[in-house]
Amino acid sequence: MQGRLLQEFLKKSDISDVLDSALAGKRPLGLDDCIRLVKSDDAYSMGLAANILRQRLFGDRITFVNNIILNYTNVCVTYCKFCAFYRPPGHEESYTVPKEEIVRRVATSREMFGITQVLIQGGHNPNLKIEYYEDAFRAMKEKCPEVGIHGLSPSEVDMIAKVERSSTKEVLSRLKAAGMDTFAGAGAEILEDSVKEQISPLKIKSGEWLRIMEEAHNAGLKSVATMMYGTVETEEDRARHILKIMKLQEKTGGFVCFIPWSFEPNNTEMQAQGLIKYPSGGLQLLKMIAISRIMFYGLIDHLQSSWLTNGIGMAQLALNHGADDFGGTLIGEEVVSATGARSTELTSDRIVAAIKQAGYRPAERDNLYRTVRNF
Repeated sequence: MQGRLLQEFLKKSDISDVLDSALAGKRPLGLDDCIRLVKSDDAYSMGLAANILRQRLFGDRITFVNNIILNYTNVCVTYCKFCAFYRPPGHEESYTVPKEEIVRRVATSREMFGITQVLIQGGHNPNLKIEYYEDAFRAMKEKCPEVGIHGLSPSEVDMIAKVERSSTKEVLSRLKAAGMDTFAGAGAEILEDSVKEQISPLKIKSGEWLRIMEEAHNAGLKSVATMMYGTVETEEDRARHILKIMKLQEKTGGFVCFIPWSFEPNNTEMQAQGLIKYPSGGLQLLKMIAISRIMFYGLIDHLQSSWLTNGIGMAQLALNHGADDFGGTLIGEEVVSATGARSTELTSDRIVAAIKQAGYRPAERDNLYRTVRNF
């Protein structure tokens, strides 16, 4: 009875045919389908369908990772207009964390919080050679072999390759050999060069991001894919971004998770220039979570609820719209916190409580979504 009532409700939606196809497991959904979803105002129907798809995969189980984020340098020469974190070389507020301090932070966090992952990301620092990363990764693995290294981004790898006058393929191979377990997927923003020219003109183009990500997958590095929405992109741009991730996943199978997150304009150049005054808001988050589940169903299993830029309450709602992962504890995060929007530290106890409050069963996982323990 409940299933028939749901079907009757969904039939009244302007996107009922797309939702029916998704629920029936018909693939592939295409660009036109995705554009219709992004343009539709029927977030409720999308959420219902996406939640059914999540339940089919995971039941009432929601995961999270106990980790720290280590922003090893804020020195950056790409000057992205959406970033409040970076400082140019020589700036009085610029820093680079010494390798010994990196190891100390990881070891201390392992002892104090029991972390199983370190997410290491930073600016595009032209003064850092690849040995900085290799030495840090090897030392981390020697001191804390139980902690997975979830590291860097395609644009950071591109920067290292330029410094070394090497290929990105060689850089990825060396980083993996030094101990990098999985590849972080930051720096995608929106994979349309017309958008990148406005918000990050000095950063690698969309094709380069996709190429480096494919090289990582071919090297045996699993990764996440991201999307930062809410800047100057159009609805069609968002859809094209999702389709590009889908096509690469169909080719390599290397993405383990997708993370859509909203741009936070506070303290950024884009806000100062009056381009973007306010964040996208909660409804857009729920829509993008639901659309991601619908479009990636059968391709990318895991979908993060994006508490970092939207807060715990919205992340809990996102669990009812298709997300199956709460993300990480992110102790020590500095990039989003530089906007001053909200506190970006969350302990594992608070995440477990938030998942239970939303009516789900929490489980801690590692880099590759293997279960560490159930609660």
